[in-house]
Amino acid sequence: MSSRILLVFAVCFAFSGQSDSQETKRKPNIVILLADDLGYADLSMHGSKQIKTPHIDTLAKSGVRFTNGYVSAPYCSPTRAGLLTGRYQQRFGHEFNPVVAKNGGKDGLPLDQHTIADYLRAAGYVTGLFGKWHLGETADQHPQSRGFDDFFGFLTGMHSYTMADDKEHGPLLRGRKKAELNGYLTDVLAKESTQFIERNKAKPFLLYLAFNAVHTPMEAPEPAEKEFANIKDAKRRTYLAMIRKMDDAIGQVMAKLRELNLEEDTLIFFLGDNGGPMTRFAANGSLNFPLRGSKGDTFEGGIRVPFVIAWKGRLPAGKVDDRLVISLDILPTALAAAKSTSTANVKLDGVNLLPFLNENNTTSPHVALYWRFGSQMAIRQGDWVLVRASLGEKEYENISKAAMLFNLKEDIGQQRDLAKTNPDRVVEMQRAWDRWNADLAQPRWPATFKGAIFKNP
Repeated sequence: MSSRILLVFAVCFAFSGQSDSQETKRKPNIVILLADDLGYADLSMHGSKQIKTPHIDTLAKSGVRFTNGYVSAPYCSPTRAGLLTGRYQQRFGHEFNPVVAKNGGKDGLPLDQHTIADYLRAAGYVTGLFGKWHLGETADQHPQSRGFDDFFGFLTGMHSYTMADDKEHGPLLRGRKKAELNGYLTDVLAKESTQFIERNKAKPFLLYLAFNAVHTPMEAPEPAEKEFANIKDAKRRTYLAMIRKMDDAIGQVMAKLRELNLEEDTLIFFLGDNGGPMTRFAANGSLNFPLRGSKGDTFEGGIRVPFVIAWKGRLPAGKVDDRLVISLDILPTALAAAKSTSTANVKLDGVNLLPFLNENNTTSPHVALYWRFGSQMAIRQGDWVLVRASLGEKEYENISKAAMLFNLKEDIGQQRDLAKTNPDRVVEMQRAWDRWNADLAQPRWPATFKGAIFKNP
């Protein structure tokens, strides 16, 4: 036998033990838990006195809770487009909710954009989506055409919690076929998710549990509502009951991971898709205190959300982190955990957060974060935010052209506009936003609210 062949055998033998312990170690599961229209103030981890959310609290205590966690839009579908692609959705024109009725259902996530499910499936993951899609309704935009192996849920922006065939918002689907609804939808989504975990416990999986809770319609089981009998406002009472059911569902998912000894092999994200709709856009009884604004605003109340990342044994437990993070970071963080390099040639706006959490690293993942939502804008740099937004019934017809400047460390409620006393900072931040905006696409479809059409500033 030649010396070259002996050397190859020796090398292989020397690394055989390392292969067993490192190379064959399973890739981590990825779980994304996304709440819909959740108020910033409406979790006990954020200090709510009206409701206890023990399972979300437990998740936060097992990982890192971000006090400056954001989404890339103050509105449902654009946030999902950004989260699933890791890119500011305005780069590919997905600035508003699809206007399905006006275009035969063709509007949706552009087909040239790849999702986290595409990337992870290519890396050997089994992928499942349970709940709300809201990124297109045609066959080529169906979740199973966009990287998801399993799908149980609905394609539109909202759905009944008690009827499978929602006459106004479309049917409940299993894959591409109509499905039955045996129970309250939040409970059913939890059951579908835990069954998915059970089926795929021996493989790495992506579970995207996109609750429709607590989006309208306001529907909750009577026993859950009775827990909040002391709440006088009926809508608020139902809303809190819906949160209770969502918290229970998250508890069921976590219990299944623990039962199967998968918690240490699972990277988990929990966040909201935008602020609570306090004033419009299907107001649901939510509260965003101490933040100003609502779903649909680029004030903090529209874009800052509950945000938790947990990975037992790999990330700090019970840490509260005030650095800037955004939903765009989920994709690169998950792919880094999965050791996938499939986005090497893709311009991502999110960053891998693992180095910032696993090491003694006090730097911020982001120098700045940006928002554009039609005529509204915002840019955050450190403690400062420059924002053009508005409140009231006619805000989309009467948006002020003057941007406001706030120091969020001193004024989280955005009550003291410091633009006039800091003109140089206003100019500097506006120029930074303008440079970012110059690289964006025009919206692929318009957004119409109460007859007023958003226009790009």
